[in-house]
Amino acid sequence: MTEGVFARGTGHEQVVYCHDQASGLKAIIGIYSTALGPALGGTRFHPYATESDALDDVLALSKGMAYKNALAGLDLGGGKAVIVGDPKTLKSEALLRAYGRFVQSLGGRYITACDVGTYVQDMDVVARECQYVTGRSPEDGGAGDSSVLTAFGVFQGMRASAEHVWGRPDLAGKRVGVAGVGKVGHILVGHLVEAGAQVTITDVYAPAISRTLESHPSVQVASDVDTLLRTDLDVFAPCALGGVLNDETVPVLGARIVCGAANNQLAHAGIDKQLADRGVLYAPDYLVNAGGVIQVDDERHGFNFERAKRKTTAIYDTTKAVFALADADGVPPATAADRLAERRMAEVGRLRSIMTG
Repeated sequence: MTEGVFARGTGHEQVVYCHDQASGLKAIIGIYSTALGPALGGTRFHPYATESDALDDVLALSKGMAYKNALAGLDLGGGKAVIVGDPKTLKSEALLRAYGRFVQSLGGRYITACDVGTYVQDMDVVARECQYVTGRSPEDGGAGDSSVLTAFGVFQGMRASAEHVWGRPDLAGKRVGVAGVGKVGHILVGHLVEAGAQVTITDVYAPAISRTLESHPSVQVASDVDTLLRTDLDVFAPCALGGVLNDETVPVLGARIVCGAANNQLAHAGIDKQLADRGVLYAPDYLVNAGGVIQVDDERHGFNFERAKRKTTAIYDTTKAVFALADADGVPPATAADRLAERRMAEVGRLRSIMTG
């Protein structure tokens, strides 16, 4: 394990490179902030083209987790990890346990969980070498798949967005496009269909589309993300990898609202203003997709699903508060969300310097 360089001026507290040649493990752990508590964030297992791509992703994701945890009202900092490689071919017990040893070596500064490419069963294996793991299976005392409350939280954010735009938190009859129907997107589609929305989906993985159509035959299918983006929609919900909102896609976006589960949906700073200038309401991703981290945090205290769901329901009110602040300050919602998160990190984080007995 080696410490990273100064994280390209991003303000991260710590960046750790992890390598175990025997198992093939190559991982990077990014800790952005521990101002509010230990840095909690999932482990992404992905075949990055270069180490630089992996570093860029972990830096962005770990910073996003700090803001997400702060805005969700959790006593947690922000961190994230990436494992470089194809999980279909590289993932093994030895690799996951080696990774667990590296997480353990950080002494609780970082707590890991599931993300793209990792599952509750993987966290059970990591936990055989590490006590700083959440998002485990119910059989091993965990909360299970955090996708359930992630999707529920996105749905609450979408309801708040609908109320802000149309005056009612009602999605009946609204045309919603969901890009990515994997772990979270599939569940979100269920909420939308139940609410009476007209849903169109797309996914690069054909079996994911088939599974969704089997569960919800009324759903329509777009050939690809670009087609879905250009479709006449009321709501566009990005639920796969990030960066889908960029200089090329924003001008052709056909939706009035963007609200989805994917992390880092904005390709770069300034995209949020482009959306606002076009009259598109953007529900900040780290605000509305916080249901999963709320669930895995609750697991640390003895998981209670109804309690975690009640906390996730509050995403509706927090989203409304962000929109209200954005209107009052004359800024895009992403800026307003950042301000609320930064305020809490500063005000509550400061209290840790007060010595108590």
